[in-house]
Formats: sequence, C-alpha cells, structure tokens
Amino acid sequence: MIFLQDTAHAKINLYLHVTGRRPDGYHLLDSLAVFAGAADEVRIAEKSDRFSLSIEGRFGAGLEADDSNLVLRAARALQARAGKNAPHHLTLEKNLPVASGIGGGSADAACTLRLLGQLWNIDEAELIAIAEPLGADVPVCVQQKPTRMEGIGEILTQAPAMPNGGILLINPGVAVSTPDIFRSFANMGGIIERPAPIFSSEWTSMRDLVEMLSHTANDLQAPAIHHAPIIGTVLSSLEAQEDCLMVRMSGSGATCFGLFPTPEAARKAEIELSKEAAHLEWWTWAGPFLQN
Repeated sequence: MIFLQDTAHAKINLYLHVTGRRPDGYHLLDSLAVFAGAADEVRIAEKSDRFSLSIEGRFGAGLEADDSNLVLRAARALQARAGKNAPHHLTLEKNLPVASGIGGGSADAACTLRLLGQLWNIDEAELIAIAEPLGADVPVCVQQKPTRMEGIGEILTQAPAMPNGGILLINPGVAVSTPDIFRSFANMGGIIERPAPIFSSEWTSMRDLVEMLSHTANDLQAPAIHHAPIIGTVLSSLEAQEDCLMVRMSGSGATCFGLFPTPEAARKAEIELSKEAAHLEWWTWAGPFLQN
C-alpha cells in the first residue's frame, strides 16, 4: 500500500560561476537553479522495522539500495532529527540519468525529506536545515522553485518566476566525475573574477532571460568537454535547432539544455533530433519549466 508519493524534478543550472574556495576544500558557487517537468518519483509504503529501499525505472539498474544511497541517508537523518520511530519502505523510480548534472540524487533525497516531513508534520525550514549536510544541491531541491544558489549551496534567494518558455534537455549517456571536472577547472585557469549577475524583477519572455544569461557562463563546461568531448557535440546539435535561443551545459555535466521561446518549440526540436540515428541513444526531455 502506498501512503504518499511525490516527484523529484530535474534541477538545471542556467548559469554556474565558481566564485571561491573555502579552506576545507568546498567550492563557493553562484548559480540560477530552475526545475523542469522531467522527474524521478519517490513513494512511501508500509511501515517497516527499519528504512529500506527498492529501486526501479529506466535508470535504476546499477544503483545500490544500501546505506550509501542518498534517499536512505535523507530518511534516516530526518528520523534522527525528528526523534521518530516509524520507518517505512521506500521506492525510488529512477527516470533521470545518473551522474548527469541535473541533481537527480539530490532531488531524490529532497523528495524523501518532503514526503516524510508531510507525514511527520515537519516544516520546510527544518527540512532545508537537514538537507544541507547531505549535499550542495539538496536544499534547493527541497523547494523546487527558481532560486539563486550561493555559498556551497546553502544560501538560497528566491528568483523571479520563469517566463513561459521551453527547455530541451539532452544527456548523451556518459557520466562525468564532478571531482575530476573541478580538478580540470583548476588546471585550466580556475576562478574568474567577474561582477555578480544582476537579476531583473521579472522576465517577461525567454529573450529577456537569455539576455541576462548572455553575461554569464557555466565555468565547468569547458573542463567537462575536455573529459567528454561528446558534450560539445550535444551543444552543437542543440544550437542547430530552429528557434533555439541559447545552449549550455547544466552543473558539472553531462546534461545540456537549449532554451526556446515556447514549450512547443522545444518539443518540436526534440522530435527533429530524434529523427537522426546518431542521437537515438540520447536521453531527451522537452517542455515547460516548473513554476510552483
């Protein structure tokens, strides 16, 4: 019997600046994180003697349902903080590519926190506090709203609502190592001194948003292409699509995105790409941004 279920939406970094590094080695970031309809799903079922996890879905193969899994780590962290003795069996339906720069594992952990928070009547502020030690992307994934992330991911500022545009996500089926990407980032010149981006009070169209993003970058994109040149191929394929306003990689890769004036334009580009045999193995998703 399923008690509760919720969706863990893909997190996309529309820009990602590496702004510093703390003495403990953690990098400081400035990023605009938004969410798309593509999502994993977490379900809470019957009570159990201890928290346990089943994994299914397209990208579930190879994932371990052991104590290292972020879903179980999140559940147990919240259980300890809340003083609850009511563990459950959890199911993760893994629809998002693994190690792909769109926050899949973090979104799954955050979804678990939301579900148990609902079950145990724990407010969002408390959930975010518990999320921080679990990973840099987990706090922003608790809220699943357009958000500016700073610090190591713990400084969250609400961003303007996304315009009614479209996004096309593409992952070419390669996983890249975030530590390797950061090492290459340091070897390729490291931190760039630049003014912090200035957000408008609102973006009335995708072109308004793209104008702001044109003054930003993903500092990890070039290092990621160095490790996985196919990322460059994906970006070129996106850029060639009709009505594509800009392309970029999300997070530390390898998922890339194209921004379009409308969700329909993004879906049309996805269909066109699917006709090319070389792209049949790529994971794609197209549609609107999550607004809630």
